[in-house]
Amino acid sequence: MRTVLISGGGIGGPALAHGLRRHGFEVTVVERGPGLRPGGQAVDVRGVALDVIERMGLLEPARRVRTRMRGMSILDPDGKEIDRSTDATFSSGRLDSDDIELLREDMVRLVYECTRGDVEYLFGDTVTALDEDETGVRVDFAGAASRSFDLVIGADGLHSTVRRLAFGPEEGFSHHLGSYLSVFSADNFLGLEDWQVWLSDGDVGFGIMPVRQNTELRVAFGFGSGPLARDADALRRIITERLASLRWEGPRLAEAARRAPDFYCDAMAQIRMDRWSHGRVALLGDAGYCPSPLSGQGTSLALVGAHVLADSLAQASGDHTAAFARYEDRMRDFVALNQALATENPGGPASEASVAYAKNAVSLDG
Repeated sequence: MRTVLISGGGIGGPALAHGLRRHGFEVTVVERGPGLRPGGQAVDVRGVALDVIERMGLLEPARRVRTRMRGMSILDPDGKEIDRSTDATFSSGRLDSDDIELLREDMVRLVYECTRGDVEYLFGDTVTALDEDETGVRVDFAGAASRSFDLVIGADGLHSTVRRLAFGPEEGFSHHLGSYLSVFSADNFLGLEDWQVWLSDGDVGFGIMPVRQNTELRVAFGFGSGPLARDADALRRIITERLASLRWEGPRLAEAARRAPDFYCDAMAQIRMDRWSHGRVALLGDAGYCPSPLSGQGTSLALVGAHVLADSLAQASGDHTAAFARYEDRMRDFVALNQALATENPGGPASEASVAYAKNAVSLDG
C-alpha cells in the first residue's frame, strides 16, 4: 500500500500528497487543467486548518499573501452606502481574527510549490476508468498510459470524476441549495483600495474586493435559481444578462464578466454521502463532502481532511480498509457541523458561535 494516485491538483489533493510523502508513500497527482488554475474567490483558512498549514510549513507564507482589507460598505441597489464596517467583512469575518483569507490561486500555488519536488504531477489529463482487484487499482487516463496503484483518492471537486466512476452518478449525492455563484476578475475600474463593497437586489447580489495591490478586482456574483444545465457558455450569458440589468455599475460588471478569462460559475450545492470510500478508492474534500462556498469552510475542510487521511493511512500498517474507516470516524462530525453552516440559516450568515465551534471540532492527532 505504498503507491497512491490523487485526482485533483487544487488544494486538498496536493495537501494530501504532502502528508503521504512524509510517511514514505509514492504519490502521483493528476490534474485536468494544463497547469495551476488561476482565478477564483478568496478562501479562508480557519481554526484547526491553521495548524495543518503550520505543520506543512506554510503558515507564514500564507500570512504574507493574505488579503489586507480595511473594511466594507453595504450598498443599496442604486449604489448608495447604507452601512459600513471596519471590524469585519462578509468574505473573511472579523478583521482582528487569527484566520487567514487569501486568494484561492495563491493557496494552490503554495501547496504545489511545497510538493513539486517529490510528487509526480500529470497536468492536462484525467482519469477515465478504474478497475480494482485484490492487488490494486488499474487506472486508465485520457492521455497517459494505463497504470496500477495501490490506492486512488478523488480530490477532484464537486463534480468529481473519481466519485462518479467508483460510486455512481452525481445526482445521487448532490443537493442543490437554491442558488448559483459566479466569480471573475476585472480591472479595478471602481478604484477600490483595500475595501470591499456588497450589494443585493432581490434574489441577486454581489461582493467586490480589490486584490493584487488594488490593481485588480474579484467579483463574486450570486443569484437564486433552481438547477441549470452545466453549459459554460449558457451560464456566462445568464450572468452577463443579470448583471446588465442592475442599476449600479451593471453594464461595466456585465462587460467584465463577458470578457473575463477566468470566468467561473457553478451551483451552490453540497455533497452528502453515507460512505467516502469504496474498496481501494476514497474521496477527499468537495468530492466527498462539499459544504458549498456558503459555509466558508470548503478550504479548511479539504486541508483538515488531507491531514487526517494521510495520518490514518500511515497508522494502518497497510490495511486501507481500517485506514479509511478511521478517516471517516474522525471527520464525520466535523463535516456535518461545517455543512450545517450553509443550511442552518438560509439566506443569512451562520451564527458566530456555530462558526467558532465548527471550525475547531476535530483533533489532528486522533
